[in-house]
This record gives sequence, C-alpha cells and structure tokens, in this order.
Amino acid sequence: MRIKNTILPLLLSGLLVACGGYATTTGAAPARLADGVLVDGTGMTLYVFDKDAAHSGKSVCNGPCAANWPPLSVVDGTAGGADFSVVTRDDGARQWAFKGKPLYRWVKDQKPGDRTGDGFNSVWHVVRP
Repeated sequence: MRIKNTILPLLLSGLLVACGGYATTTGAAPARLADGVLVDGTGMTLYVFDKDAAHSGKSVCNGPCAANWPPLSVVDGTAGGADFSVVTRDDGARQWAFKGKPLYRWVKDQKPGDRTGDGFNSVWHVVRP
C-alpha cells in the first residue's frame, strides 16, 4: 500500500509527538524523522558528537570544529520541549540538542539523505531516535 506524500509527513509528525519526539512553544519542530534518522528542516542529516556530555548545556565543538560541523541553530522565539532542549555555545549562540546532546550538520553532506559523517573519527554519529 502506498501512502500519499501529503499524508506521510502528518503520520510521522503524529508518531513523533505521540512518542515524545518533539515539541516547541511555536509548534515548529527543530528536526524531523526521515529514513530512521533525525534531519533538519531542509532534510539534511543531523549528528551528535561523543565528546559532548549529555545534559551539560554546552557544546565542546567550537572554532574549526564548528566550521566543519555547523550547529543546528535555534531560531529566535522557539524553545525546546520533550526530547529537544537548547544549549548555549561558547560564542553565545543557541543550539538545539536532542536528549541533551547538541545537534550538528556535516559540511561534506551535499544533499538531503547524505550521511557521510556517520562514524567520522569514531566520534560522530547520525541521530537515531
């Protein structure tokens, strides 16, 4: 059975909400599930860094690290909820975290669905809720 493209996102959204997958005060999710991993609003794969301590409220990926692994930035007026929270970076910018771990993109991923950063240096991993 094929599900129309307009129905599938609604079903996934309902599933994530029912499972505590995301919630924000504005109703806009910082990430969504696609092919078993979290992606940003443009469909780019999101990653976590083993050196970030969960629930520490900060990211240890700064400077050149953040140039290669851009943080998933928080848009003004949004706040975390459920499994999503906000951490403050060393430069004062705000970044989304999932289950306390800051979220990043990888500069070498060129198109939605790319996962070229998974396992990079054995410390970067896609986010599988």
